[in-house]
Amino acid sequence: MKLSWVFDVISPFAYLSLKDMSRLPPHVEVEYVPVLFAGLLNHFGQIGNAEIEAKRQFTYRFVLWRAKSLAIPMRMPPAHPFNPLHALRLIVAAGSNRQAVETVFNAVFLHGRDVTDPSTIAELARHLNVAAPEKVLNDSPVKQKLRANTDWAIARGVFGVPTFVIGDQIFWGHDTLDMVNDYLRDPMQFEDSEMRRITTLPVGVVRPQKN
Repeated sequence: MKLSWVFDVISPFAYLSLKDMSRLPPHVEVEYVPVLFAGLLNHFGQIGNAEIEAKRQFTYRFVLWRAKSLAIPMRMPPAHPFNPLHALRLIVAAGSNRQAVETVFNAVFLHGRDVTDPSTIAELARHLNVAAPEKVLNDSPVKQKLRANTDWAIARGVFGVPTFVIGDQIFWGHDTLDMVNDYLRDPMQFEDSEMRRITTLPVGVVRPQKN
């Protein structure tokens, strides 16, 4: 069994999800799919949590509380949100494997480091055996792979990070792992009459859009 885990290193909840992923069944193969979260927001016409000040403050308090409740060490970076582009490209250049993903996430949310700093990226690149990062991270294949990942996620309806993708099913949020495990055990429990009914549930009202 294979699932895809869609993430952006800008997301503290993706960090929690990564650290909790050991609860997946051992036979499940995880494909790590770095995407640009801003690309998802732009496509679906959303704004991020950090763009509403009260929501931004609550989000940081909640994620730190949540990390503590899960016994996951966590430290926020010097500034948030930040530009994750080079960190994401580094993961792509390093092969998008678990080591690369965890190395970068640990830098951001375990050690609270600034991955917009070229010296930090250079250090992480050495650790991941990525030579000449200043050149590699601007190579067309690396940039195109990140764009392709983001387009792939959008095509499957992924609107946020982290998201688990299993076939044509998506499970959004760090707190959906129990739901993922239930689905892996018995997908048919998500095909009962009420689950089927909500897929065509009518929209009762549409909020007017601001011009």
